[in-house]
Amino acid sequence: MGMSAWKRAGVSLTAVAVVAGVAGCQDGDEGGSGKKKAAEAPKSQVQTQGEITEVIQAAYRKTSEAKSAKVRMTMSMPVGAGGGEGTIELSGVQGWDPAVMDVTMKGSALSAGDPDAPSQVRMVLVDNAMYMDMGAKQAAEMDGKRWMKLDFKAAAEVAGSEAMKKQMTGSLENMNQDPAQQLALLLDSPNLKHIGPEKVDGAPAQHYKGTLTFEEMVDANKSLEVLSEKERKELVANVKKAGVKGYDTELWVNEDNFPVKMVIGIKTPQGTVDMTAHYSDYGAKATVQAPPAKDTFDLFTMLKELESAGADGGTGAGSGS
Repeated sequence: MGMSAWKRAGVSLTAVAVVAGVAGCQDGDEGGSGKKKAAEAPKSQVQTQGEITEVIQAAYRKTSEAKSAKVRMTMSMPVGAGGGEGTIELSGVQGWDPAVMDVTMKGSALSAGDPDAPSQVRMVLVDNAMYMDMGAKQAAEMDGKRWMKLDFKAAAEVAGSEAMKKQMTGSLENMNQDPAQQLALLLDSPNLKHIGPEKVDGAPAQHYKGTLTFEEMVDANKSLEVLSEKERKELVANVKKAGVKGYDTELWVNEDNFPVKMVIGIKTPQGTVDMTAHYSDYGAKATVQAPPAKDTFDLFTMLKELESAGADGGTGAGSGS
């Protein structure tokens, strides 16, 4: 695998890390049977805390039951030491029971200024593995294999600490921006507010906002229950050391109690990572299939082969599996 191919793989993995990292919100409150329609509130009326909870619980329940939706997402993030900003645009279909995704990504953060990087990358999530179409140039350097496979269990094995391994392995089913999980996390915000009625894509909706510190997110994150108290403290300490301060979430719920727009901001020392997602066609069939094995190379298998070749004094020129 040539250096240019490795660079393209690294850029794409960075993009995937952002997509996965923003999805740090797992199952929280089990929802409820509230039936208040979010868009019913009069323009002059701000909902009470009880009404807000009722709406978000109803949205959580309906979104969980829908199990899939079409998604259109834009992310911006700080890049480089000069304070610049990179963007990623993503569109496609996703499902969250089971976790699947078939989307196309493009944007400046994907290429990172590399002229050989693909202009867009198709990304498929199925069976706890992410597949990325690296393009024709990648295929030419990899014996026709254009799809890079990232197995999350394999990633967990090389993640470092036991706490991180458990967190990654316990969260495999939640790596694709499940909007129901974002709703569950928002319910745990101590300062959840109703902003008021607004239109999203021309349709009426109600706007809500909440914030969470990282500690509050960890407390609300049920997937982290696999960690011991010591491991949870280790995770919090590492994230604090990295300078991640907290999460801001804005939500728009339509008259059918479905979230139609979410804006999530993650505060870091380099700046804020912002994600804006539009959801539609809830319940749309999410039929996702892995690429053919003959067109796929496994990233972690390749890394092990290269490591072994290096240990044996070889040149490490494997072409993957």
